[in-house]
Amino acid sequence: MRRLTLLLVSLSVLVTGLGGGVVFSDPAGAAVPAGFTDQVIASVGSPTAMDFTPDGRLLVAQQGGSLRVIQYGLLLPTSAINLSAKLCSNFERGLLGVAVDSSFATNRYVFLYYTFNKAGDCGTATVNRVSRFVMTGNTLGSEVVLIDNIPSPAGNHNGGDLEFAKDNLLYISVGDGGCDYPGGTPSGCAGANDAARDPNAPVGKILRIDRDGGIPAANPFTGAGTGRCNNGVIATNLKCQETFASGLRNPFRMGFDPNGAAPKFHINDVGQSAWEEIDDGVAGADYGWNAREGHCATGSTTNCSTPPVGMTNPIFDYGRSDGCVTITGGAFVPDGVWPAAYEGKYLFADYGCGKIFRLDPNGSGGFNRVDFATGLGGGSAVDLTFGPWKGSQALYYTTYTNGGQVHMITTATTTAGDYNGDAKADIGVFRPSIGTWFVRNATAIAYGTNGDIPVGADYDGDGITDQAVYRPDGAGSGTGIWYVRRSTGGETVLAYGTNTDIPAPADYDGDSKADFAVYRPGSGTWFVRQSTGGESVTVYGTNGDIPVPTDYTGDGRADLAVFRPSNSTWYLRGQVPDALAYGTSGDIPVPADYTGDGKSDIAVFRPSNGTWYLRGQSLEALAYGTNGDIPVPGDYDGNGHTDFAVFRPSNSTWYMLGASPEAVAYGTSGDVPLWAMMGWIRRFFF
Repeated sequence: MRRLTLLLVSLSVLVTGLGGGVVFSDPAGAAVPAGFTDQVIASVGSPTAMDFTPDGRLLVAQQGGSLRVIQYGLLLPTSAINLSAKLCSNFERGLLGVAVDSSFATNRYVFLYYTFNKAGDCGTATVNRVSRFVMTGNTLGSEVVLIDNIPSPAGNHNGGDLEFAKDNLLYISVGDGGCDYPGGTPSGCAGANDAARDPNAPVGKILRIDRDGGIPAANPFTGAGTGRCNNGVIATNLKCQETFASGLRNPFRMGFDPNGAAPKFHINDVGQSAWEEIDDGVAGADYGWNAREGHCATGSTTNCSTPPVGMTNPIFDYGRSDGCVTITGGAFVPDGVWPAAYEGKYLFADYGCGKIFRLDPNGSGGFNRVDFATGLGGGSAVDLTFGPWKGSQALYYTTYTNGGQVHMITTATTTAGDYNGDAKADIGVFRPSIGTWFVRNATAIAYGTNGDIPVGADYDGDGITDQAVYRPDGAGSGTGIWYVRRSTGGETVLAYGTNTDIPAPADYDGDSKADFAVYRPGSGTWFVRQSTGGESVTVYGTNGDIPVPTDYTGDGRADLAVFRPSNSTWYLRGQVPDALAYGTSGDIPVPADYTGDGKSDIAVFRPSNGTWYLRGQSLEALAYGTNGDIPVPGDYDGNGHTDFAVFRPSNSTWYMLGASPEAVAYGTSGDVPLWAMMGWIRRFFF
């Protein structure tokens, strides 16, 4: 029988004591359904678990003890905390779980589940614990141990998931320890281990506590005949007050439904030799281990009668004949973020066969599993969660493949500066001297003339940026003329504006098409010709202001906004407050969605020291560039975060932080880099 349930980073040492390292390689070809994309967002060794902070930072737990931070789509070089000095990571032990408090915005709490080296030898006396930390900036400190001395005698079956639910309580999954815990009359290991059946032991259970470690009033075991198990196993005549549900072997991951008001969750319990199972999380439920495995008696595929009184069958289980042998991560699809076929569905992963499945009703009260993502490689996917992406959400998963990675699965989207439809901003320049557009890895297109201002945007709403120019003095008439070469075919020529106006195309009406618009500095007036029909004329700004229209609120519409260099203040029409001082003399405004939440952040690039400043972020200042560089932020890797990037005119080279390659020579002296706002920003600074 299989002794291990999850082959984490310590694959080199099994419970049986066998040696031999295992290295997973990149899958030959990960396959996702049409309309979806799977991509790597970071390389992180041995990533066991992850969770998002409200401001979009992704915290990733590494089995070896470090908690890493991914911010702005970048893996920060310094860990938020490193517990390796007091942690065991042999067998399946390590830093196994992370949860961000539902009230993180006010209390800054982060919770970790890790294996504590209590005896100093990482042997049978080793224990798991759950601790609370305070996050300051991107650093964790002020540890408070909430639950301690959870037995981990054999090194496997630790569970380790932490989840905050809609009841603002912390749910904890704990395995049965692989072998019976020390003390009392040991029952044995593997299928003989009955520790999950002991009501006085915090193993083989789902535990539930509040953020301070207290017992919720609605927990199923309180009052007479119960006791606290926050310091380990208690007297045999008592039941653990922390217990929410029991009878589990290795509930490695849980998945909580974000839809609806009340907590609803599934438990992915790794089987012994016959079944992998998904249980519905119900208070007081006993899922039967070690008497039951899946919907059958332990070890059997035929003795599958009605479960004994007091035991609960899984809602779904599956055998191992196809190589899928270790159920791992799980996540419900949030309403409204994916196509209707996925609405509210449960996704779950199998580490052994490298697949993610969708759980579909079978019409008879049960479920079928349907392939969602395949070919992910052995050791994938470990943890699943939905998180912020371009104002919507994407599915994130961790994998041990290729040394450890974090991936993201997204639906089709539109990216500013994407001239070829691959959802990534392209490196490109406009050469005024010959009126030609050069986009890397594409054919050069002559469109425009000397003196034109490039105003590339998606004017036809097909998800591809169109080549377009604004001619300030069209035909010598003093009238501004727009020329748009549509990616859908044809050309639009429109007289709109004057020779002193600043072109400011953006999607002001929320129909996914850029509108023709100009800002008139002399009167501080915006003229917007909406693609949905009609024109709006709005006075907002004053002479000398720089127009910075973009979607600051995440409603899908560009907001009227200006940056006033004279006092380094941003003015955002209709916002509260509508005036925000941010920047200093000489700063270049570079608003964009750096955090991936679908809202543009207030940001400036300071040429004097080559530093980017982002208002209100934990990592506010980021040095990238040098004096003379032109900021060209864009989502060059397609991960939903705007990348920090500069174009260096002195050597016509693009530098993109975190990209591979990071430096790309493209262009020549006098070229204008194709950044979404370059058309009007260059009027003031370059």
